[in-house]
Amino acid sequence: MKKLEGKVAIITGGSTGIGLATAQLFASEGAYVYITGRRQKELDTAVRLIGKNITGVQGDVANLADLDRLYATVKQHHDQIDILFANAGEGRYVPFGASTEADFDSMFNINVKGAFFTVQKALPLLQDGGSIILTASIGASKGQGGGSMNGASKAAVRSFARTWTVELSDRRIRVNAISPGPINTPMLNSMGETEEQTKQILAMIATTVPMRRLGDPDEVAKAVLFLASDDSSFVTGIELFVDGGVAQI
Repeated sequence: MKKLEGKVAIITGGSTGIGLATAQLFASEGAYVYITGRRQKELDTAVRLIGKNITGVQGDVANLADLDRLYATVKQHHDQIDILFANAGEGRYVPFGASTEADFDSMFNINVKGAFFTVQKALPLLQDGGSIILTASIGASKGQGGGSMNGASKAAVRSFARTWTVELSDRRIRVNAISPGPINTPMLNSMGETEEQTKQILAMIATTVPMRRLGDPDEVAKAVLFLASDDSSFVTGIELFVDGGVAQI
């Protein structure tokens, strides 16, 4: 039997990268998956790629009206949510001295406010005994140049996993955080101004990883599947690092 047979899953930021890889894996394991993304074209491409048991809902997690529309769409077709992967986030690195109020507001609105209300607004549909997975980051544990806003916002997400584990324990809802390291995603591949510069940056990043390579979105997706499924039935409140050892040394 498939690990998520008959389950309904929500994945925010599901049109590219880790979210898309997880949506593909969830669907292959029997779940009906709803994905969100801000860009309609990427969302449509993702839906076509997955092919079945998938619905795309365009929206921004920092916009509460968009979240209301997401859950209204789910309620029209399903009366429950079993798995919520609050994955949407922003990971830009900006030097401390050059950071603007707009930079700060953008990152905290998406990473913190977005995660908070994505989960809060799901609670009426979320089944007792369900699973919530939050995307944090090694940036919450490592001091990284230019990463003060990213690290602090992801530390807040890590804190949510702890507090919600306690607050939702009476409903047997498990809450865990996943913390990826350098993963070969479109976000990481946009770091350079040219293709050659990007290759050089990625090669340099790989040298900082004990496994001497970047991670693949599929490798993170498999960890998320573990936290979503009954394989992790006695696991809650944790931060699971999928980072090639970067934050462990």
